This record gives sequence, C-alpha cells and structure tokens, in this order.
Amino acid sequence: MAKDMSNLLQLTALELRDRMASGALSAAELAEAVIARVEAREAEVGAWAWFDAAYLREQAKRLDAHRISGRPIGPLHGLPVGLKDIIDTARIPTENGAAQDRGRVPERDAEIVRRLRAAGAIIAGKTVTTELAFMHPGKTRNPHAPTHTPGGSSQGSAAAVADGMVPLAVGTQTGGSVIRPASFCGVTGFKPSFGVVPRSGVLTQSPSLDTIGVFAADPLSAAMLTDVLAGGDPADPGSVDAPAPRLAATASEAPPLKPVFAMLRMPGWERVSEDMSAALGELSEALGDQAFSAELPAPFEAAAEVREQINFAEMAHHYAGYDPAHLSDETRAALETGQAVMASRYLAALDWKSRITGALDEIFLRCDAIICPSSPGAAPEGLGQTGDPVFNGLWTMAGTPAVSLPVLTSSGGLPMGLQLVGRRGNDGRLLRTARWLYDWIGGEGDSA
Repeated sequence: MAKDMSNLLQLTALELRDRMASGALSAAELAEAVIARVEAREAEVGAWAWFDAAYLREQAKRLDAHRISGRPIGPLHGLPVGLKDIIDTARIPTENGAAQDRGRVPERDAEIVRRLRAAGAIIAGKTVTTELAFMHPGKTRNPHAPTHTPGGSSQGSAAAVADGMVPLAVGTQTGGSVIRPASFCGVTGFKPSFGVVPRSGVLTQSPSLDTIGVFAADPLSAAMLTDVLAGGDPADPGSVDAPAPRLAATASEAPPLKPVFAMLRMPGWERVSEDMSAALGELSEALGDQAFSAELPAPFEAAAEVREQINFAEMAHHYAGYDPAHLSDETRAALETGQAVMASRYLAALDWKSRITGALDEIFLRCDAIICPSSPGAAPEGLGQTGDPVFNGLWTMAGTPAVSLPVLTSSGGLPMGLQLVGRRGNDGRLLRTARWLYDWIGGEGDSA
C-alpha cells in the first residue's frame, strides 16, 4: 500500500532526519514530496531562482543506495536544503539576483555547500535573493499574504521554508536579511555569531558584516543545520577556527535554571506597531520575575548610521565591477553613498564596532538573552520594498548571535517574529534559551 506523503513536509527537519535514520522514510519519498509541493505552489510564491526535479531525484537515489549499503549516513542524510542564490554551486547557476550575472555557473561549490553534501544533504535548488543581496526585491511573495513583502534579502529561503517546500534553507545577513524575512514569513531564522560559519564561495558585500544564517521551522532544526555549516576555513579570514560548537546538543538540554530575559527598548522603538508593542507587553507580564526592562546607552542611537557607513563603503569596493546602468536605483544609490565615505570615517566606524561589546556585556551579565522585536510588526503590504531592518543591523554589527522565533501573530493574522540575542560566541546557550521559550510559549515547557 502506498504511503500518504501529503503531511510529510509539516514535520520538522529533526523529525524527518530521525525517520530517515530509522528507515521509516526514504530520501526518494521526501524528494517526491518536495517536488510535488514546489510544483503546486511555486507559481504563487516564487521562492526559487533555480529548481530541477530530476536533480533532486538523482541525489535522493544516490543517498538511498548509500544507506542500503550499510555505510554510515551523515547528520543531514536525505534532507533537502534550499540555498540563497549568492552561494556558489558547482555546475548550477548562481546569478546573485543581478542582471549582469545571468548565466553565471560556478565551477566549484562554496565551502558550506561542500559541507552540506558531505553531511548527506540534498541540494534542493537556489532560492531567490534581492539584487546583489541588497534592498531591490526579487519575485518572491509572502506565503501568508501574497500582496505583502516576504522581507529580504534572503526572501526565497524564508518563503520556501514557510510554505513547506523544504524543511531547511540557508541565507545571509549583512543588515537584517535573515531575521527580518524569518519574522515576516513565520519561520525560525538564526544568525550565528560572526565568523562561526565560513563565507568562502559566497558573494562578498561587506566582509566586516556578512554572516551566513539558516531557516527552519524550529530552533532545534536550525541548530542541527548550523552544526554542519560551522567551523573555520583558511579561505575565509573572518571565520573562527574553533572546536565544533555542538549547537543542537546544547539546545536540546534543559537550562540549569529558568532563563532570565532583558526586554530591550532599542533605537527606533517609535516604529514598533501597536500589535508588536502589545505582544511584547503581554510576554513580559507572563514571564514575571524572569524578565526585566533594559535600555542601551545613548551612543547606540548612532548604530544604524555607523553600520551603514561600513556596509556601503565595503559594498562600493566589492561591487565596483558591476555596471551601474544594469543596477536598480536602490543598489546604485548605496554604491554612490559608499564611494563618498571618507577613509577616516570608515576606520572610525570599524573602531566603534568593537567598542559596543562592553556595553552589551553589562546587559548579558544579568540575563540569558535579550528580547526585542525581529521587525517593527507584521510584513507590510507591497512587493516593491522588503521592510524595515531597524532592529537587526545593530546585532549584525556587534557580531552577536540572534534568532527570530515564529511565536507572535498580528491582529490581522500575519506572523511576527520575536528576536532573541545572545552574547557573542554563546550561540549554544542562546539556542537553548530560544528553544525553552519556544516550547514554553507553545505550552510544552515548564511554567514560568
């Protein structure tokens, strides 16, 4: 009797992995479920820049044969993963969302793609990115409301996971390009500490800020994927050569004590929607003694401007080979601004980046994680923009880990993300705390 695969993609990546490891599910069966979902929904969602059903089937067949042979399987065996279309894939188009890069086919995989293949993952395809991973939108629509933005720049990755096309996807964040689309699309988005995941073979926009991130249904699945991607790489000087972080193992543990949260009012708070403000107030009240109010020192008001100086100056350098005539107004304006940044201001901005760590450490001495909005509210209507990253850029510049949890809903029924931020380098502890809060809000954890 044929298996019913209709609800298969409603399972988390962790559940799918365990089924395949036990033999209850084959890679071919999961691949067919993915193909059917993409064929049914892609015309409306537009998550994919490149998708080839035959390529999925060929990978799944190979992985099933490997498992049947009795050889050990990898930690992501048979799991389809979507890749943002700025991540190089050998013999598969990687076009960076840019007109000038149409038809570009790399000869080598990015380092993180090599690691995914070694872990037994299936490369599901290339997900839509905004132009050169900046602000000009691609074709992707929000699965929850097709006339609303899915966010950016990792819009295809977030939408593909949110719509159940794939259980896992990879994106990047230079400002708010993982956390914001995760918030708007209603999935878990995780941006690790700067340097945890190497970027060799990934489009360089701003090497002081560019960070690989992941999308999944839940924090544990995000941790499992990041474990495979993490680790030093000599080809990326910004990567941290450190022991394996064991994020999934740490996130699976019960916290030694109930976590304490700093409810942070960030610069730009006046942009918070009524729905988001009310939700955060209710959460703070429910957490009781586990939450306290916090604010950042006055100098943090300049964080957005300082981050932009770094981003645009480095972007102007690394995108110098692109013809402005073939770029959108948004990208062209950013490059012109970056070209005008004086060297003294750029160097001062880099110094500011390192100085903010101390002020944040004072807050982290009192809490397990900071809580703040992932975005000002639900995804705004209109596909000509990608939403406001006001609550994301600071954490990208600080290099701290951040996770958006899909646990809030607007009065209009759209998802809103709750952002948790941890001390730089304490990614496992942040994910453990995020998993506790995710379960607690869902009614599965201990009472507060």
